[in-house]
Amino acid sequence: MELFVSEGNPHCLKVLAALEVTGVQCSVQYVNHEERVVPFLSRPTLPALLLPTGLHLFSSNAICRYLFEVSGQECSEFCNQWLEWEATDLQPALLQALYMAVLQGKGSEVSTVLQGPLKFLDQSLSKGGMPYLTGEAVSVADVVLWAALYPVLSDSSQALGEHKSVNGWFDRVASIHSCLSAAQKVLQGKGLQGMKSYMQRQPAPQSSQGRNTQPCNCNPIEGEEGERAFSEEELEAAILNWSKGLSTSPLATDRQHPILPQEGKRNILVTSALPYVNNVPHLGNIIGCVLSADVFSRYGRLRGWNLLFVCGTDEYGTATENKAREEGLTPQLICDKYHAVHSSIYKWFQIDFDFFGRTTTEKQTEIAQDIFWRLHKNGFLVEDTVEQLRCEQCQRFLADRFVEGICPHCKYPEARGDQCDKCGRLINAVELREPQCKVCRQTPVIRSSKHLFLDLPKLETQLEQWLEKSTSTGDWTTNAKQITRSWLRDGLKPRCITRDLLWGTPVPHPDFKEKVFYVWFDAPIGYLSITANYTDEWEKWWKNPHQVELYNFMAKDNVPFHSVVFPCSLLGAQDNYTLVSHLVATEYLNYEDTKFSKSRGVGVFGDMAKDTGIPADVWRFYLLYVRPEGQDSAFSWADMALKNNSELLNNLGNFINRAGMFVTKFFEGCVPVMELQQEDKKLLALVGWELQQYIQLMDKVKIRDALKHILNISRHGNQYIQVNEPWKNIKGGDTERQRAGTVTGVSVNIACLLSVMLMPYMPEVSQTIRNQLNAPQSCVSTMLQGNGTFVCSLCAGHRIGTVSPLFQKLEADQIEALKKRFGGQQPEDEPSKEKTPQSAASTQPAAVPAPAAAVEVVTVNGVDPEKAKQLTQAVAEQGDKVRALKAQNAEKAVITAEVAKLLDLKKQLALAEGKSPEPAPQKGKKKK
Repeated sequence: MELFVSEGNPHCLKVLAALEVTGVQCSVQYVNHEERVVPFLSRPTLPALLLPTGLHLFSSNAICRYLFEVSGQECSEFCNQWLEWEATDLQPALLQALYMAVLQGKGSEVSTVLQGPLKFLDQSLSKGGMPYLTGEAVSVADVVLWAALYPVLSDSSQALGEHKSVNGWFDRVASIHSCLSAAQKVLQGKGLQGMKSYMQRQPAPQSSQGRNTQPCNCNPIEGEEGERAFSEEELEAAILNWSKGLSTSPLATDRQHPILPQEGKRNILVTSALPYVNNVPHLGNIIGCVLSADVFSRYGRLRGWNLLFVCGTDEYGTATENKAREEGLTPQLICDKYHAVHSSIYKWFQIDFDFFGRTTTEKQTEIAQDIFWRLHKNGFLVEDTVEQLRCEQCQRFLADRFVEGICPHCKYPEARGDQCDKCGRLINAVELREPQCKVCRQTPVIRSSKHLFLDLPKLETQLEQWLEKSTSTGDWTTNAKQITRSWLRDGLKPRCITRDLLWGTPVPHPDFKEKVFYVWFDAPIGYLSITANYTDEWEKWWKNPHQVELYNFMAKDNVPFHSVVFPCSLLGAQDNYTLVSHLVATEYLNYEDTKFSKSRGVGVFGDMAKDTGIPADVWRFYLLYVRPEGQDSAFSWADMALKNNSELLNNLGNFINRAGMFVTKFFEGCVPVMELQQEDKKLLALVGWELQQYIQLMDKVKIRDALKHILNISRHGNQYIQVNEPWKNIKGGDTERQRAGTVTGVSVNIACLLSVMLMPYMPEVSQTIRNQLNAPQSCVSTMLQGNGTFVCSLCAGHRIGTVSPLFQKLEADQIEALKKRFGGQQPEDEPSKEKTPQSAASTQPAAVPAPAAAVEVVTVNGVDPEKAKQLTQAVAEQGDKVRALKAQNAEKAVITAEVAKLLDLKKQLALAEGKSPEPAPQKGKKKK
């Protein structure tokens, strides 16, 4: 094994401490912060652990778990809960504290940021009465939390308040020489300043205001409620809101078309990047654009905003011409065919566009040519002769995707003529090394061609003035800001807006009548033309910057065209255009540990998802759960099953079903009378607080983070039911029966709230819940408008409908079959000595080793050295796989299946070595 770390990186301190404490044999390499160790990730990720199988672990906590597992120290469920708290609650506050202390010189404010987590940790240690987090001995949880807190707790200049239990625990762990040795290696004795180089390369953390920096609401300390403390005023406010009941406002989802801006309302125009018509979108495309925009649009309508959501297929350019050549059709027929495919996919995923159009329309030509002439008249276009690749065999210039070759920057062998998909750099086609025509595979020659350019340097001052205002007042994602700044930092250059193609919007200038517009000049104008095909009054949206807020949703590779090129086109046109107010860009979603590839059969594409038998809402839920908001993430079959079975089935579905069933079973289908006690009031306040967090995050387009608060509420509800046991109280006297009624009534009202909060994420499930509860229509708009209030929407006497389970379990064999089906072309079974662990797609979470090669069973007692050698390798690989699955906290059923394979391999090995196939007794355990 090989561990890659960098100095000054606090995450590397955790894994080095775990490595030294466990004593696992592993070489350590120190690399710089920008080193890309994990080959399939598009950005540097450290620390990273290279496993003997050639795969990687790159989550610091997963690496720590793995090292402890390898050393023979099992990670308990209690331990896992602490690690989850560290990752989801401590780390956000800690990163903000480090940013303030190291880069902003605000060390005095660190105590405020960390007050909540440290208070919780102190109380947990104090009440637990144990020297360490999980017992009498140091566990992986102690090492991870100690290393995470070391930079601030070891700095005497940080006045963090009196936390006696934390300080005692911290000193006990620090007395372990291995821990301090790791800290010295990472921070070089420089304390907080040893992290400066690392912190300078990190994006500024989001403010913790409005964010839950308190510990996770499912407290790791068993038997404690683990909920926030509320003042009497907060409790009274929660009761007051509860008693208000439903409003009589109209249903937020009622829409009258055409939707136009309205005076006195918040008018929001939502677009998602126009998908290329020539291909079938995969899961990464769907979450990066249309699904994220759909969730926000549905939410905005619930909030009562006047909102229009438009999208459509991008149908011009080289990509379409290429596809037409491949399929032997005309470009128009290709557009017609795949526009229908896209429409069908998005309909199945329940993407609720107000209008889904296309760019091959008269309106597109009209508006694009109008903007062109305005730019020309205002002096923002320049002519230039450029060197361009021309294929003599095809007798044509090769624009963009008609040529590919080796990237001059990163040496990627399949870079396109305009951009490298690997490093993301923009390319001039003549810069490609060893270029080839994609049509005939001949080597093109360089010839001159006259083109028109958008004079970006001339527009740079206007652009910077607008960007300063938009990025400071709007909700631009961090990556969108960074990518835009990098373009400006390098200095803008004129951008060619014409191409030597046949299929595209014609350039109306007589000197360029044989050319069409470049797709990235033309395509964003599609937002305008699609709106114009929706309504003749489209200018009320697109030429109304003072009344309309524009939200653009896209993946990060589309950012510069939406933050620089398109805004410059509209600024230069000088026609009062609406420019983007909020640019929301995701990172990339990978498939397991690789990229989606239609040609290799790797990954799930939109037209395949419905054939899996998994409902669209479950797909939506999981894609939104792993939405790559701050960094690249990966789709994983194993993780999808885990989240479905734990979060949807056992948490959310379990609570909603129990609440409804109690009404049906105990109270003949009518909501009982509720007499609230102090415990109930606390729950109402807590649920109301979670609702407010959800609203604050959704308002800021933090879609993945907001989803966690829905799941928190159902966890609170499950705990509430479990503690109060209405199934027992219903059998008691009047007081007990009344208590059962109150708990049931409160629970079913929480279920109703959850149905509303779920609407943007899982619209069909949301509607099913409301149907089962027979919920009033007004509950949809009441609880999310204004600041958000949790009200009693199902009053005593309300009759609910028929309750039934919402979700089904995803079985291990079902998931394994789907994983194999979408894992690409698998080679046929070969003799085991020629197989490698990489012969199958790895099990997600990313970097879990692939299944060990199948080995023929030895059926004789004689020793077979060659077979034993093969089996020894297979046992080692399968052992690594089991430990990695445990480190990743995979589903128990998955781990059990892999352990069974490991035991079988060990039996085969024993036979091959001439030994008894029965396993030896484990150390420390007595034989019965």
